[in-house]
Amino acid sequence: MQNNDSKILDLFESNVSFGHSNGWIQNLDDFKKDYSSKKVSYKEIKQLEISELKQFKNTFSVRRKIKVSGLYKDQDFEMKLALLEIWIKKKSIWKLWSRQSVEIKP
Repeated sequence: MQNNDSKILDLFESNVSFGHSNGWIQNLDDFKKDYSSKKVSYKEIKQLEISELKQFKNTFSVRRKIKVSGLYKDQDFEMKLALLEIWIKKKSIWKLWSRQSVEIKP
């Protein structure tokens, strides 16, 4: 995402769900529209820590913290987020199935 490269779409399961820190929920079609419109562009995405990593069969749960900065509708933004991601493996390929973020306030 940091490179704003459309190849990011290859990482998503067709029924992926994104829960954003502002309460907004997106499906894959919503994400594609916003991504192609350049509504949001990222300058930096930095992983700060992985606090939990769990596996059950072909499913991984990852809790991590990141710092992101970029532009949203030509407005600069920077924030720290706590993420919960659920990844599933199908035919030897890992795909993001669900992601929820919460802003970490200073």
